[in-house]
Order: sequence, then C-alpha cells, then structure tokens
Amino acid sequence: MRQDKTPSGDVLFVAVDEPSVNIYGRWPWNREIIAQGLDQLSKADVVLMDMIFSEPTLEEQDEALGEALDGLNNSVCGFFLRKKSTQNISEEQEDVLVDSALDRLLVQIRANNNKPNFVSAPYTEMNIETILDGCSMSGAFSTIRDEDQLLRGYPTAYFIAEENGDLDEHDSELIYPSLGVQALRLRTNSDILRVDDTHLSLANRVLELNEKGFVRLNYYKKELYQSISFSDLISKRYSKDFFENKIVILGITDIGAGDIRATPLGEIPGPLLHYTFISNVLENHLINDSYKITAFALSFLILLPLLLIFIVNRTGLRVVIYISTYVALFFFARWMFVENYIYIDVFYPLIAIFLSGAILEIIEFTLQEQKSRFVKGAFSNYLSGDLLDQLIENPEGLNLGGENKELTVLFSDIRSFTSISESMSPEALITLLNRYFTPMTNSVLNHGGMLDKYIGDALMAFFNAPVDVKNHPSAACDSALEMIEELDKLNEVLKKEGIAAIEIGIGINTAEVVVGNMGSDTRFNYTVIGDGVNLASRVEGLTKNYGVKILITEFTLPLLEDRFLTREIESVMVKGKNEAVSLFELMKVSIKNQVIKEEHDVALEFYKAGDHASALEAFKKLLTESNDRVATYYIDLLENDTPWGIHKMTTK
Repeated sequence: MRQDKTPSGDVLFVAVDEPSVNIYGRWPWNREIIAQGLDQLSKADVVLMDMIFSEPTLEEQDEALGEALDGLNNSVCGFFLRKKSTQNISEEQEDVLVDSALDRLLVQIRANNNKPNFVSAPYTEMNIETILDGCSMSGAFSTIRDEDQLLRGYPTAYFIAEENGDLDEHDSELIYPSLGVQALRLRTNSDILRVDDTHLSLANRVLELNEKGFVRLNYYKKELYQSISFSDLISKRYSKDFFENKIVILGITDIGAGDIRATPLGEIPGPLLHYTFISNVLENHLINDSYKITAFALSFLILLPLLLIFIVNRTGLRVVIYISTYVALFFFARWMFVENYIYIDVFYPLIAIFLSGAILEIIEFTLQEQKSRFVKGAFSNYLSGDLLDQLIENPEGLNLGGENKELTVLFSDIRSFTSISESMSPEALITLLNRYFTPMTNSVLNHGGMLDKYIGDALMAFFNAPVDVKNHPSAACDSALEMIEELDKLNEVLKKEGIAAIEIGIGINTAEVVVGNMGSDTRFNYTVIGDGVNLASRVEGLTKNYGVKILITEFTLPLLEDRFLTREIESVMVKGKNEAVSLFELMKVSIKNQVIKEEHDVALEFYKAGDHASALEAFKKLLTESNDRVATYYIDLLENDTPWGIHKMTTK
C-alpha cells in the first residue's frame, strides 16, 4: 500500500501572512520591503510571484522591486486573464508575453491541425514595465472552478482571444503557460510538448488534460506544505543557503488581501495550487482520469435497476443491492485513487442509480398493483372457482420461480387436424376450435385441473398445482374420460351440421416436475417443465399407433383408485428417452369394455409366453367380435413374427 504522499521538499511557500502584516502594515506594502525579502532568495532555483503589480507607485520603490527580481536566478511574474480590463498594455509588455510563449507547443498543435484546447480570454492584466524588466519570464495564474465551485484542476496554458472566440490578431500565434508550468520549464530546462490530443509532456512526465486543458490536482494534507512567513524572510531567520535549489512561491494569505480557494480538502491559500501542481509533477503524483471506468459505472448503474427488476422480486432486496453496489463502487474509486492516483467520478453514477432505480421502482409498483387487481380475472380462465378462491387466499405459489412437485400432466390433441383445417375457411376453423375447446376446458376445470395452454389444436393441463388436488392422478383420468364423453356429444351435433367428426388422443403421466411462474414479476406464465411433461406429450402422440383414445403411464396407474378400468398395452422406449415405459389404455367402465379387457389380457399372455399362434387367433377373434383397434396393432406384429419385447419408437 502507498505511504501517505508528501509534497516535494524542493518547493517552499513564503506567505505574506498576519504576522507579516502586523509588522509592515496592510497590503499593499512599500515595494522596497518586498525587494528586501527577495534579496534573501538569491540562491533559490526559481521564484514565483503569485501577486501582481499592475499600478505604478514611487519610481524608486518600483525600481527596487524590479532590480530585486532581476537579481534572482529565475523569477516568474504572474499576469491575469480578464474578460474586461481598462489597463492599457504597452508594446514592451506585449513583447514580454511573446518571450514567455510556448512556441514549440504551438508548432506541434498546428502541425496536427488541432485548435488550442486551453482557457482563453480577450484581455490581460500585467505587471508594470519596470517590474517586468526584472522578471525572467511571465506566467498566468487565472483558473476556473468546477460546477460545485471547488477547484480540482490546474491550467497548463492559455491563449488570448476576442470575446467571440477568435484569436486576437496580434496574439493569434501565441500560447501562454501557467505560472506552475513556467516554473517547471525553468527548473528542468525542458519545454512542454504535445503527446496527443489529451496529453502533454513536461519534466519527463505525461500530463493528462481535460477538455479545458487542465490537469487534475492531487492535493496534500494542509500541514504537509512547507511554508514560512515573509517576516521570517526579512528578519533573516533562514540563511540564503536554506533556499538553495528550491522553487519558492511568494503569495498572500492575510485575511482581506489573501487569495483563499475552496478545494475538495477545504479552503487553502491560492498559491498552494501552484505548489500542488509543481509537487505533483516532480513527485509523480499526477492523477489520471479514468473516463472509461466512469462511463462503464454510469451505464451499469443505469441498467442495474432494470436488470434487478427481472431477477429479484423483492423491492427491499433490490434497494439493498442498489446501495451495496454504489458503496462498492465508492470504495473501489477511493482505492484506485489512493493506490494508483486514478480518479473515478462517483457523483454522476450516484445520480444515475438514484434516478434509474426510483423511476423503475415506481413503474414496478404500479405494475404490481395492476397485477394484484387482475390475478383473479386472469386465473379465472384457467382454474375452477373453488380453486381460484383457495389461490387468492394463499397466493404464495404465484411468486416468481418454481418448485419441485408431483403433478399429473394431461395432453390432448386432435387427430388429422391438418386435413380438417384444409377443408374449412379460417373463420369456420376458429369457430370449430372454440366449440371444441369449450367442453374440453370445462372437463379439466370441473375436476380441479389447471389449464396450462392451448397449442394450436392441442390442450395441455396439469393437476395438483397451483393448489393441492387430492388424488390428482384419479382427477386427471376422470377429466380425460369426461372429455371423451363431451366429444361424443359434440360429434353428434357436428354430424347433423355436415361436419366431419373430431377424434382426439389423450396422454397422461404422473411425475415430479418443476411448476411455477416463469417469466418476470409483471409478465409471467404459470406452467410446468420437466421430463415428466415431455413424456405425457409423447404418450399422447402414441395413442394413434394403437388406435386408442386415452393412454396412461406406469407411473400413473398404481396411484389410481380401484374404480378405473385399464388394460396393458406394451412397454415402449419413446423418442428422447433411454428407459422403457409401460403404457396402459384408460377405458370407460362398461360391460363391453370389461369383456374386451379380459379377452385382450388372455391374448397378451399368449404373446408374452411366445405362443404366437394362439395369440394371433385370440386377437383376430377380438377384432372380429369387438372391432378392437388395439387388436389390429398386435395382429400386424404377430403376422410379421415380431417377438414380444420393448418397442422403440423413432418418432414423436
């Protein structure tokens, strides 16, 4: 982990502070006093004047200050950029600006066809000529606050332009450095150069610029800045050797005359902005803005509430996730800053997740209210009235998600539906399907079943969910037998209308499957999934192979009450399954069907024992006397000398 960063030991701030004012009076002072203090800085590497002397005083005082500045190794005098100014700039003052300009940077920018990406203003306020004559160079110390009025950035350079944004005719070929940049140029004997559109190099460091040409400042703790009073300078408390090889910044801190600036770390004297920038460069404490991470965080926090709406159904839990995610981002940003000096903006991501979350939660609440009002209306189409009342009293089963539960699944399908549809107009076909589905659906609801869906001409239902149904296998079988009875009644009516009779097949299987609401909180489908569902569908498809109307599996048979009549068909390996399943026909209880079952069982025993001749004779007799379609299936197997065994189905 990085140790607490400290500013460069080669930078020192000399403050015109309250103790100094108590000795020499209110600012501005006699300039000979300032000159006397500057004499102590003769061994300093660079002296920055974070103050301006734009009005003349007594000639001997002004000359004393100019001579003191001239006696320094390197002195940098500051100037302001102004939107309005009444000061008349002389040719000599303009020549000083020209001498301080960043010529090589301008050449590079022009070579890349880029416009200067720096702060601009139409006017300047400069030191008087007498003082400028003593300055090695000049640098601007204007700056701009962020929208929250805090100073986070430090300008690298400026250009002077007319108020309409065009460069002034005289200065159109000049870019001017800031005070801190000028100090580093003199200190390191290097120039500031273009790296690319958003980076400059200075003192063997790469500076990352924002859209205004500012570098983000990496502030230090206030107590770590080296500072002495101007009064100590004049009193020679420190020898000239103390200032050797240092960059000294001379500025004002006294209340009333001082330059106090608001920063993220609180209020500090304005000269410390230059101090901070110079130290950041010298100590490689420069901050890089991670715009990509900020943009990703902003996008992610906008989309997060939308994502959670679909996967988390509890509002309180979603809010906890919102807060936790932002807190994690905040501490991650803090860690990146402390450890790597990478700045990630967390303000706009906070606004993003707050607005996105609030809007989506309001929408979700509204939709939940609508869903609550319409649950009864929606499920009344799929459940009987009694079951619906139970569901409204205990709606927990409708929560998003599923549960493993033993159900009995029923599939029914119309035989040769394609032929029927081709012989009718679309309108007539829809009318016929409505007439067909009405009694079929009622048969399911009458026995406690849940209508899952219509799949074209097919119907899917299940029993024992969303509320428990006692003896659900028997309820499903009762429903299937009633469906056949209702279909017979419908066919009698259709025959009178000249419409061909409808034949259906029904498959029933009992298994543990997943049942529940699948979808989102606002758009869901209460359904079942699992191998047991698929098997019921496959079994329904096999009814046409045997010429029967209802088939049930070996998993449903042992759960039925004794009142049902069934007969064994055979064991099959349906498509998509590796294990054989024994199938049984569910028959209406009648004397005729009882006789058919008994004769069928005898014939089947002959077949299982390998007595094909006796089995063939028995099945033919059953076909002749009872016109049993299952007998036709077995006669075909026996005539082809097919041994008894598991029949593997290759189609659905």
